[in-house]
Amino acid sequence: MALLAARPDLAEAQANEILAAIPGHPAGLLIRASARRRLGRAAEALADLEPLAAAQATWPPAHLELGLARGETGDSKGAVEALSRAVALDPALVEGWTALAVQHRLLGHAQAAGRAEARALSAATRDPVLLEAGAALNEGKLAVAEHLLRDRLRARPDDPPALRMLAETATRLGRYEDAEALLRRCLELTPGFIPARHNLAVALYRQTRAAEALAETEVLLEADPRHPGYRNLQAAALGQLGEYDRAIAVFENLLADYPVQPKGWMSYGHALKTVGRQDAAVAAYRRALALSPGLGEAWWSLANLKTFRFAPQDLDAMRQALAGGDLSDEDRFHLDFALGKALEDAGHDEESFSAYSRGNALRRASLDYDADETHRHVLRSRALFTPEFWAARQGWGCPSPDPVFILGLPRAGSTLVEQILASHPEVEGTMELPDMPALAKRLGGRTRRDQDSAYPDALADLDADACRTLGEEYLARTAPQRKTGRPFFIDKMPNNFAHVGLIRLILPNAKIIDARRHPLGCCFSGFKQHFARGQAFTYDLTDLGRYYADYVDLMAHFDQVLPGAVHRVIYERMVAEPEAEVRALLDSCGLEFDPACLRFYENDRAVRTASSEQVRRPIFTEGLDQWRRFEPWLGPLKSALGSVLNAYPEAPAPQERPYDHSGD
Repeated sequence: MALLAARPDLAEAQANEILAAIPGHPAGLLIRASARRRLGRAAEALADLEPLAAAQATWPPAHLELGLARGETGDSKGAVEALSRAVALDPALVEGWTALAVQHRLLGHAQAAGRAEARALSAATRDPVLLEAGAALNEGKLAVAEHLLRDRLRARPDDPPALRMLAETATRLGRYEDAEALLRRCLELTPGFIPARHNLAVALYRQTRAAEALAETEVLLEADPRHPGYRNLQAAALGQLGEYDRAIAVFENLLADYPVQPKGWMSYGHALKTVGRQDAAVAAYRRALALSPGLGEAWWSLANLKTFRFAPQDLDAMRQALAGGDLSDEDRFHLDFALGKALEDAGHDEESFSAYSRGNALRRASLDYDADETHRHVLRSRALFTPEFWAARQGWGCPSPDPVFILGLPRAGSTLVEQILASHPEVEGTMELPDMPALAKRLGGRTRRDQDSAYPDALADLDADACRTLGEEYLARTAPQRKTGRPFFIDKMPNNFAHVGLIRLILPNAKIIDARRHPLGCCFSGFKQHFARGQAFTYDLTDLGRYYADYVDLMAHFDQVLPGAVHRVIYERMVAEPEAEVRALLDSCGLEFDPACLRFYENDRAVRTASSEQVRRPIFTEGLDQWRRFEPWLGPLKSALGSVLNAYPEAPAPQERPYDHSGD
């Protein structure tokens, strides 16, 4: 057994000698099977382990090794069954809980994986304080876990397990910078603490620091080259860096080794979709559904291709899945969104709207979005960013003209604008970059849940050097996304409309383009869309209307105090007169006209948004008034839009603004 880790070949040879002398010896069979699994021969290992586990029903090591071997052969469901048996027999089996978490993630069971990870953390110690903290983590009592762990670290600041557990708490709370700091300290103390390094790689990835995450993943893969979780993270980080061909190759090798993982096939489909291989993406999503018919995100991924059409049997399969009682909320709302799209395409508008409404209501219930907070942000921004504010800061910031910000609301035509500009030889398209919101979040500091952020008011305290440094930091953060050496690059994060003041302060020569679409068309399109993250206002018609009205109000303010700083593209005008609008767009960016910008659909660059398939076709008009079919049910949206609806494409007159929903 001591030879297993370093020389599994010798361990196998010695186990064979034992078994030659004593056929069927349980420990000999276990050692031989473990050695064969470590040598990459998991199928041979199973020949010993299946009868061994059946005969030794209460021996945890047999069931642990069976679960590990099943996982190696790609049988994640069988692995979960065996590993669950192992940890039920021995709840202190850290390796069993850790492996169980990996297999649950491969199957897409995020909550079960989180519970298993928490049990692994608590099983790794016999310390009563850490056991209590681990139990709190397992039950989702994050505040309790955080309090216990901070108390422990005040007494023992260099306790690696406590550091890692507090980092896990911070990760679940979305405080990835805190998690990173804790994990780096943990690894300073114990560089070989592999689970902590994996946690660090995840924290870096979730901060969109993919190059750093990839470096940590490579260290992990040196220790365990076949680990499916590390390989999935490697592929995800490569995709975040825009290295799609490499990401696809990693997925293909991973799925060859572990073919029975629906989430893996789905992630592979996402990568294929991004590079325009729609038929292959559909096949990958279908493979995921063959393995897990209730995997809602795979159904939604098909719907999200936009140009894909479901067959009648697909509607039956989705309805059957929704009728089942064992669906998670996440699977259920993804299925509702997908069913809504299928019914809309089939012309069943009322039933389609009902499905969309169910999905939105279920998703909204899990989100902590406050429309009043958005409105107060707009009011504070208008109060701060006055003509006097800008006059006092002339010449501040980083002078680089490289970034082109395309902002507004999602589903307003921003991907079309990006594709047009990225077809110009001087402009590189990247993706929706999270770096400006991350800077804003940092400047706002941490607040209690019942308090507004100090942002944007904190910008008044910055001096010229700080503004220049922030602009340079933004350029450094986004540099890994630039692959072509073109002088300009696009940041298409729509939510950056809330940060126009910050953009102008730290990057005064950046171009800003506001992509705008008819409020009912834009908002209803958002209501039909399930976003991976970051658009919490889209799951309620009233929230949507309020958000759109606040956006129009803030942009109108910048039009007034910084005339000409923002170029506006009205989607309906772009569709009606593409050449005139493209010329105006290029002129606003200081670019010469290039005919390739009118043939944007020939550009084969990777596109990561929901419109990825649509922008690979010429401009089309069929989607302009699609919302009219659903107008009977859009009353709450119209009411929330108020005067903004009738004024479109202009903003309401100043005396009608702000549309004050909160009464403050």
